Amino acid sequence: MTTIFLAAQAAQGGGGSMMSFWLMIIGMFAIMYFFMILPQRKKQKEIQKFQNELAEGTQVVTGGGIYGTVKSIDLTKNTVDVKIARDVVITVDRSYVFKDMANTNLQK
Repeated sequence: MTTIFLAAQAAQGGGGSMMSFWLMIIGMFAIMYFFMILPQRKKQKEIQKFQNELAEGTQVVTGGGIYGTVKSIDLTKNTVDVKIARDVVITVDRSYVFKDMANTNLQK
């Protein structure tokens, strides 16, 4: 009889620690989601919005780190012509064009 009683107590104690283990795992995933995944999604949406609203004359940086000004946009090919120097224009895929933060006025 005491063996059954001790086994029941061990099962109850083990179940409680198992519950706290799962709560910690769920808590860690929640922290990762709110501090890593959610801000990354927000930033990706901002980049996508900028790329969709791209206009001629906008100062941009390409994915390769080349600074320039948008000369023309071809929506059928999804490309952007970027002027990087006098008489030098390169064609870049629109998804590799980002906002030029160096020339953005951050002070209000």
